[in-house]
Amino acid sequence: MIQVDSLCKIFRASAGEQTAALDGVSFSARPGEIFGLLGPNGAGKTTALRILCTVLKPSAGTARVAGFDVVSQPGKVRENIGFLSANTGVYDRMSAWEMVEYYGRLHGLEGAPLKDRLEELFGSLQMNDFRNVLGARMSTGMKQKVSIARALVHNPPVLIFDEPTSGLDVLVQRSVLQSIAVLKGQGKCIVFSTHIMREVEKLCDRVAIMHKGRVLTMGTLEELAAMHGESDLEELFFQLVGTA
Repeated sequence: MIQVDSLCKIFRASAGEQTAALDGVSFSARPGEIFGLLGPNGAGKTTALRILCTVLKPSAGTARVAGFDVVSQPGKVRENIGFLSANTGVYDRMSAWEMVEYYGRLHGLEGAPLKDRLEELFGSLQMNDFRNVLGARMSTGMKQKVSIARALVHNPPVLIFDEPTSGLDVLVQRSVLQSIAVLKGQGKCIVFSTHIMREVEKLCDRVAIMHKGRVLTMGTLEELAAMHGESDLEELFFQLVGTA
């Protein structure tokens, strides 16, 4: 469902110097799987995900989402992907219902199919009690649920979550993680970026540990423990990052 091969991204500063945000990154993710990208800030996780979402173009390498190339077929990629981060904003003057409805129309939904989809999402995400609340009056948890709903409104097979719990309180974090687990059960292909070990241990089927634009290791938690002789993910992480 997602195939990334030797992905590189070079940023050039105004003075001419170059910085490699990604340096030969490769991984794949399958339907019904949560694939984790674990790394500190600046590891390249967000850059990789922005390329998958067609916001950035790679300097080299290839990436395909649902069979479509992110460079030559960006429109098809966007049709098949939903994106959520902790920084996704909401419109102050639109209600929860209006915002999700608006994104549904952007994806070509209209009339009864759109209304049915909204009712389904607002019910499953427990959003009916604030469906008419304006963005300016929403709590952080409400805003994050709206962001989830609009990422899901067109029912994409691939979902990208870029540190979606960053800055949220523990109750909202728990709700977001539970929602992601449910989506996995629906057969979605999910890429989940985080720097929080417990989230990886709780959610991810496989994980790639990233640092300085490279993948240091990749596999299930059991495979990583066997490969590196360390069963504690936090100790393994610091062992790899500290020597990279």
